[in-house]
Amino acid sequence: MRQRLLVAFIVLAVVVIAIGAYFYSHGAASPPPTPGTKTGQALIGGPFALVDQEGRRVTDGAFPGRFMLVYFGYTRCPDQCPLDLDTMTQALDQMPADLSARVQPVFITVDPTRDTQAVMHDYAGHFHPRLEALTGSKDEVDAAVKAYRVYVHKGRPATAGGDDYPVDHSAFTFLMAPDGRYLAHFSPGTSPDDMAKRLASLVHDNAATS
Repeated sequence: MRQRLLVAFIVLAVVVIAIGAYFYSHGAASPPPTPGTKTGQALIGGPFALVDQEGRRVTDGAFPGRFMLVYFGYTRCPDQCPLDLDTMTQALDQMPADLSARVQPVFITVDPTRDTQAVMHDYAGHFHPRLEALTGSKDEVDAAVKAYRVYVHKGRPATAGGDDYPVDHSAFTFLMAPDGRYLAHFSPGTSPDDMAKRLASLVHDNAATS
């Protein structure tokens, strides 16, 4: 009987020690984060140095005190890019004028080979009058694409050696604070009304802290 009790005691002690070790190693002293709680700053955005539709060098620091609304696409995009840029235009026009003035719309090409300064100049004229349409060398554009974690894949041309290739790319519109922090993004298909309301709220709430 004593032997059985001794064995049972040893087993119980081992179990208690194992449980204690588990909770110690997993930080049981502090509760786990609540689902949906932000545990760090999103790693979106960063420095870029490109050329706008007027031939001026433009960097991410060229718009002091303003929020940047950034979209990546290309001028030969058949549908999504013009739709999203038009949504951006309508949203800015629908916002209160004082808040809209604090937002700088930016369009960065993912196809610098075909989207030259002249091409970007003509294309930008179809959208918001304050739109900065940026291009540059492949390395410069690649650096901006990498900073914003944008997916880009150049497809095959329809004709051998032609320049009629498609470019697959993610189509999010990013809102960046004046200090360069990522604030939010808008998914493709967001309506101008919804974008305008959320933009106005974000700009209003973050203006004092930016």
